[in-house]
Amino acid sequence: MADISGYNGIFRKFKQGYDRQRRLCCLDMESSADKKTSGKRINMEKIKEVAFIDEGLKKSFLELREGKFEERKLFEFISRAIEDLRRNPFCGIRIQNKLIPKEYKKYEIDNLWKYDLPNAWRLLYTIVGNNVKIVGVLLSWMNHKDYEKLFGY
Repeated sequence: MADISGYNGIFRKFKQGYDRQRRLCCLDMESSADKKTSGKRINMEKIKEVAFIDEGLKKSFLELREGKFEERKLFEFISRAIEDLRRNPFCGIRIQNKLIPKEYKKYEIDNLWKYDLPNAWRLLYTIVGNNVKIVGVLLSWMNHKDYEKLFGY
């Protein structure tokens, strides 16, 4: 009889690879009911949007585009942050609920997030949503000095 002791490891790896491939194929199959109803897969990813808390803030944002060099740069920074928030609303840093300033409690928010902009600017926003849609709502932007004053640092 031939010595197959050296081949046991190879067979075990092959079997594991085969079982894994089989599981992946089984997970990839659609049920016949799915094929009849949709004909294609449904993307279950949530819709992500970004909005301003009020028209005044939106107007201030748009006015930055027409301002001086520093204001135009800030407009670019905030625009880039909006794109990042559209891709992932949770990309900022969560601020503890006990640290939320009274100024923002009037909006009845239960979460506050900080997005660090270049040149020590800060963008504050909250996240609202349901099972289908997530909306990042911009509350304000401020320089680092005003941010520290607001949070009492």
